[in-house]
Amino acid sequence: MNAARGYRHEPSDGPVPRGLGWVRSVRVGTLNRPKLGAARAALRPYAPQACVLGTEVDSGVSEQPVGFDEILRGAETRARAALAAGADLGIGIEDGLVPLDVTADEPRHLNLGCAVVTDGSRLGVGLSSGFAYPPDLTGPATERREPIGPLFDRFWTQHRGARGAGAAEVSGRSIGNVGKLTGGVLTRQEYGRHAVICALVRFLHPDLYGDLGSSA
Repeated sequence: MNAARGYRHEPSDGPVPRGLGWVRSVRVGTLNRPKLGAARAALRPYAPQACVLGTEVDSGVSEQPVGFDEILRGAETRARAALAAGADLGIGIEDGLVPLDVTADEPRHLNLGCAVVTDGSRLGVGLSSGFAYPPDLTGPATERREPIGPLFDRFWTQHRGARGAGAAEVSGRSIGNVGKLTGGVLTRQEYGRHAVICALVRFLHPDLYGDLGSSA
């Protein structure tokens, strides 16, 4: 399916978790289009009735998070602020660079996306896959905390010009840096969708997580 049209859930032979029938409204702590698309696509198979809206919130962390703890803190802050705006579920998505404890010269950091989902009493956490940026970008991003988005856009234009998938668009509002690096195969929305789905797991199976006294 064309990524621009969003993700379509394909039914499988296995049981479909039924833990989100009570969800009617969802707030996502961002106005970023790919992140909103990620949340909507992740929820669609489980809560097609839900209205998913974005709200501008403060992440409470650096504009360029470094380290897993800061990334998680940013995602949780966004999720809780989104929930406070009025919703059954609040979702926060935060990306950042995680240092690797490796002996090889490169790569030293991976970009990782984190999603947090909360209903006020429960907290679900999920992660995306990780990828390495070209080494010329990680120094300024980790040492001077320059946001990787503008750094990447300038770098990409310098080395690839207007060629390739999404080349003429600002990465963070289109297919994303990962989308450009993968030639559009893995877009920013799809990258975030995986993290949100993983964060939803405990809400899909409340009996397995000791959550039967919750909204579910």
